[in-house]
Amino acid sequence: MFNDVSQFADTSTRAPASAPPVAARGLAPDRAMRWLAATLDEIDYGMLLLTDEVRVLHVSHAARAELDGAHPLQLLGHELRARRPQDVLPLADALHAAARRGLRKLLTLGDGAHRISVSVVPLSLPHDDDAPVTLLMLGKRQVCEALSVQGFAHSHRLTAAEARVLAALCRGTPPTAIAAEVGVAISTVRTQIGNIRQKTGAESIRALVRQVAVLPPLMGVLRETPNPEQALRGLLGA
Repeated sequence: MFNDVSQFADTSTRAPASAPPVAARGLAPDRAMRWLAATLDEIDYGMLLLTDEVRVLHVSHAARAELDGAHPLQLLGHELRARRPQDVLPLADALHAAARRGLRKLLTLGDGAHRISVSVVPLSLPHDDDAPVTLLMLGKRQVCEALSVQGFAHSHRLTAAEARVLAALCRGTPPTAIAAEVGVAISTVRTQIGNIRQKTGAESIRALVRQVAVLPPLMGVLRETPNPEQALRGLLGA
């Protein structure tokens, strides 16, 4: 039924042999797993750890936020599934190739405004007898994260109006549309952009947006915190 998969760019490469992890001196394995779960939650790319090709071991905070009703992927119980029938076979093939052949792949799933990229990465160590583990990294649906924009604006002492203009530019909104949206003259928006560029040292709007896009992630502290025991059990495969 799903024979035409030419729309999915095949960027498969064999994963290099990984060195065995080095445990921190004096750090118990369960405590190390807790730190790992906390670390994953501080990265603003959605990440899922899978075993048995579909069974979910861990879902990062960003992934939980990303997997809404419009996302091409969905969680059904403890399993990850494609939402569209057209995406079922490509996803299954990529997960199987990662788990059984150690191949990584970049997938394109969904369509229209909900089209996203997903990186499938095998994590199992060579000669490991445990069930293979695969990492799924979800592509971003926006270039600049809201908290990163706010942090950048605060660190460069932008005014509230300038911060709003910066956020709009990072969303790809042109100055004329920003002026109409805020209800001010285009000359006002241009003055604010000039002030932002002067404060940040950006030579152009493109350079300004790039400064924000490459910032380290800032994740909110006021978010739903999963039960640490549940996160630990997930990472341990219990």
